[in-house]
Amino acid sequence: MNWFLIILGFLVLQRLAELWLANRNTQRLMAEGAVEHGREHYVLFVVLHTAWLAAMVLLAPEDPPFLPVLFTAFVLLQLGRVWVIATLGRYWTTRIIVPASAPLITGGPYRWVKHPNYLVVIGEIAVVPLMAGMWELALVFSALNAALLWLRIGVENSTLKQRLKG
Repeated sequence: MNWFLIILGFLVLQRLAELWLANRNTQRLMAEGAVEHGREHYVLFVVLHTAWLAAMVLLAPEDPPFLPVLFTAFVLLQLGRVWVIATLGRYWTTRIIVPASAPLITGGPYRWVKHPNYLVVIGEIAVVPLMAGMWELALVFSALNAALLWLRIGVENSTLKQRLKG
C-alpha cells in the first residue's frame, strides 16, 4: 500500500477521534453553562477539512517519493496537536466554547503562543499535501484556511477579551 494513503488513513481516524472527544467535551461544557460563539462559521471548517482530506485521497500520486524532512515535520505537528489537547484537557473542543468559570489556560504551548492549535493546523494543511508533491493543494487549502482562521481568530479574540473584562 502507498505510504501516503496510510498517512491519510491515520488523519481520517485522528479527525474522527478528535470530533468524538470535542463533542463529548462540548456537551459537558454546555451542560455546565458554557456559551458557544462563532457557531455560524463552524460548518465551514468541517467542509474545509473534509474537502482537504478528500482532495488528497482522490489526487494522491500512486508512488510519491518519501521525503524524510516533511515526514519529520508531520510527526512534530502531531506531537504539537497532542500537546495542545493535553494542555486544554476537558476544555478542548473544535468549537469556541466559553465556560462561565473556567481558568484561562496559560500553560503548555499557550505560554508562548496565543493560538497553538491553529499553528498546528496551518502547518498540517501545508505539509501533508507537500509530502506527496501536491503543492497546488497545499497552496489552495492554505489560502482557504487562512481566510477562515482570520474570521475565527477575530471571534475568539473578541470573546476572550469580553470574558477577561467581565
